[in-house]
Amino acid sequence: MLDAVTLDQLRTFIAAADEGSFSAAGRKLRRAQSVVSQTLANLEAQLGVKLFDRSARYPQLTDEGRSLLVDARSVADTIDGFKARARAMREGLEPELAVAMDVMYPMQDLTKAASHSRKTFPHTALRIYVEVLGGVIKLVLDRTCNIGVIGSLPIVPEEMQAEPLGDIPFVTVVGSPHPMAGIRGVASKSAIGKHVQLVLTDRTTLSEGRSYSVLSPLTWRLADLGAKLAFLRAGLGWGHMPLHMVKADLDAGTLVKIRVADTPRSMLMSMNVVFRKDTPPGPAGRAFIAQLRC
Repeated sequence: MLDAVTLDQLRTFIAAADEGSFSAAGRKLRRAQSVVSQTLANLEAQLGVKLFDRSARYPQLTDEGRSLLVDARSVADTIDGFKARARAMREGLEPELAVAMDVMYPMQDLTKAASHSRKTFPHTALRIYVEVLGGVIKLVLDRTCNIGVIGSLPIVPEEMQAEPLGDIPFVTVVGSPHPMAGIRGVASKSAIGKHVQLVLTDRTTLSEGRSYSVLSPLTWRLADLGAKLAFLRAGLGWGHMPLHMVKADLDAGTLVKIRVADTPRSMLMSMNVVFRKDTPPGPAGRAFIAQLRC
């Protein structure tokens, strides 16, 4: 009998509980009161549970009815979500948006785009990966992600299309305890060659044989930007960092900005959004990209 319970019966149950009477539920559902009453009687018979006490002028939920009402709402909400997702797919909306972000991209801008996506496309699930160097491109190439944002590895394979997003300012910094913190002017090649440069390393082979802004023969390689920042604060080396990530440390004096030979006074990293040419972004992906540009 329980398998015969219908969504219509559950919606009638919810309407009667919310409206406070069978007649009011009938008006809301545009049905006769007798139809509502019979529907609920059939539901109670199938469940073997009395949902309403009909002894007073207006029907009152029983304890069992109040308990089952919670489940009825959950079932109805799930079905509504199911239908909305199916309708969105029929209209071309992605059921899921998976994004691979370069670790250099400002997290504040990423969260803004994610908030817009949740509000505008509530039935499109969002999955975010944060990677460095070739990690972003690999996730898009192997179709794990729909779109990617690259910067630390400016290589775009033939299978992918790139669109510009903007530039991220970079600075070269050391921790206040580091010997180079006291250098005035431009640090020479011989000076920086005596100190460890902290460098991000690629977990993929896509950047193999390439070196980006590595100036010292002494390097420590880290696969995590947060670890690099911690090492810089501890005075374990010098390195290039996105300005947005170290500005608070520079203001507090825990990190010191320096200039080293063979680097421009103003450093910028160009950020690009990439996606496979054979699977361009849908409506949710395009809206996400537009928010990243704002």
